[in-house]
Amino acid sequence: MAYLYGEDKTALLRRLRRIEGQVRGVARMIDEDKYCVEILDQITAITSGLEKVGLHLLSDHIKGCVRQSVKAGEDEKVTELVGAVERFLKA
Repeated sequence: MAYLYGEDKTALLRRLRRIEGQVRGVARMIDEDKYCVEILDQITAITSGLEKVGLHLLSDHIKGCVRQSVKAGEDEKVTELVGAVERFLKA
């Protein structure tokens, strides 16, 4: 099955690679005993980046998979979506 985020796959992967670099940077900052607030600022940026990726994927899921499921009269994807949103908000 091809997922609908395929159109944005390049942008999502680019953002995730940037986040990956930021995480490595935080590890380096800790290793180098950098100031705590600077590290916390980087962690905030990482968290924000991941949330944006998650929201993008959630939006694509609603517009694609869930919409198709509802049109077909199936409730499974709606139930799955509710669980996914609950888990996303707890993170």
